[in-house]
Amino acid sequence: MAKKLSMLLLVFSSFCFVQHLPANDISIVPKPFDMKVQEGQFTLTAKTAIVAENNAKETADFLAEMLEPATGYKLKVTSKAGAIFKPGKIILKINNRYMDELGKEGYRLGVDKKNILIEAAAPNGLFYGCQTLRQLLPVQIESKEIIDAVEWTVAAVEIKDKPRYKWRGMHLDVSRHFFDKEFVKRYIDLIAMHKMNVFHWHLTDDNGWRLEIKRYPKLAEKSAWRVDREDQPWRGRTPPKPGEKATYGGYYTHEDVKEIVTYAGRRHITVVPEIEMPGHTSEVFAAYPELSCRGKQLYVQPGLYWPNVDVFCAGNEQTFEFLQRVIDEVVELFPGPYIHIGGDEAKKTNWEACPKCQARIKAEGLKDEHELQSYFIKRMEKYINSKGKRLIGWDEILEGGLAPSATVMSWRGMKGGIEAAKMGHDVVMTPTDYCYFDYYQGDKKVEPVAIGGYIPLKKVYQFDPRPESLPLDKHKYILGGQANLWTEFVSTDEHAEYMVLPRMSALSEAVWSPKEHRNWEDFTLRMKKLYPRFDWMKVNYRKGDE
Repeated sequence: MAKKLSMLLLVFSSFCFVQHLPANDISIVPKPFDMKVQEGQFTLTAKTAIVAENNAKETADFLAEMLEPATGYKLKVTSKAGAIFKPGKIILKINNRYMDELGKEGYRLGVDKKNILIEAAAPNGLFYGCQTLRQLLPVQIESKEIIDAVEWTVAAVEIKDKPRYKWRGMHLDVSRHFFDKEFVKRYIDLIAMHKMNVFHWHLTDDNGWRLEIKRYPKLAEKSAWRVDREDQPWRGRTPPKPGEKATYGGYYTHEDVKEIVTYAGRRHITVVPEIEMPGHTSEVFAAYPELSCRGKQLYVQPGLYWPNVDVFCAGNEQTFEFLQRVIDEVVELFPGPYIHIGGDEAKKTNWEACPKCQARIKAEGLKDEHELQSYFIKRMEKYINSKGKRLIGWDEILEGGLAPSATVMSWRGMKGGIEAAKMGHDVVMTPTDYCYFDYYQGDKKVEPVAIGGYIPLKKVYQFDPRPESLPLDKHKYILGGQANLWTEFVSTDEHAEYMVLPRMSALSEAVWSPKEHRNWEDFTLRMKKLYPRFDWMKVNYRKGDE
């Protein structure tokens, strides 16, 4: 009897092992909410059709485009209902019955030997289901050239998935170093692959204004260019010589922006433009010096500029006219709900000495220069709101009193975000100790030079946008999290990719997957299978799990 029982246990354990083995070959990042591995697999062939039901055509077209380069298959996209009953189909379907369970960004994906079915309550959820399907296919699917002798199989699975947070963002600073349109789109592709949905585009700062404003052409002619000091260390760059031409920089035309915003929109990514104010604005005064307190024409800074004393004059009506006309063009270019106004690190030295600013303080009954900044932000918020947009800024906008409906992006730790949430304001958490991807990610002796700090992959994976100290009834104000890539020390596409990958992967899971489902050891195993996918994508990334 004991021998028979032993044999039965051996057979049972072997059966369990066989059943779970396929899961070891499945590597999806971020980890799905719920996944069950079934027996069998679906094989994608040139005869496979994509069936788009209930307004799924745009996503179906995107999926066909995504699958074509590596497979060489020009898959037929059809909306004919009868096609759903024939085997060998990928069926995409908008199904409102999933709204309550999975929300707009969730999806259900089912794979068996005959068909693949992806259902979602909205197109963005359907898109994320396609991103999961992408990771279920062999890694060669990432190739931009046809790969022969690959069987394009998909393991039979049942997946239900939805994100934990609605703001899952990545930031790119294009002021310190300019990145061309094609790289920006490549960066957006990486965001989309990780099921993230916000691209925060830092377009203006002391080292270059990067957005064409037709009303103010000198911003592109002068403020977008600085003298070339790329052979010098960032913190010790020499100023321009008399008569030296500014040759380093660039800007995005209106057409560039429209192309990028459309590109992001197809991937269900909202582009949030950042137009800095009142500080980090010295580059503007290379073109329009009358907008500063001193009225002195400056050059665009080739490197470190600190402290940030040359800021917009808050007592000058021309300042607000300028900014409002800029906002007029920005809102026409960016259809998303948010305009980021920065608001950080504005040194008040010139305001303290400026007769116009002091007159403004007196006329408005303000207590000090901190309240003058609050006046500045509130005034701009009112104008931005009048355009149907919402203002978002770094946590310094709390100083002197927060604008009525502003959203706070908390970067100096989580304290500012906690304070804002307790006041009933929406918050995006992006603290330096988890989310600043310009920090070192490994040993400084072997890593490329960075601004400082140390944020390894494991630290990013531990990030939780909801701090334990925040009362439960205020959790609803935490929209999610975001990582930032500042580029003082990042001047090439390859270096930018290296700084965000694979830390972007860890962040994506931190803001997508349920907290209780996250496991570092499991994540590192899945990442080992994601790295070859990066190789086929030909992106530069840091290898390692520290």
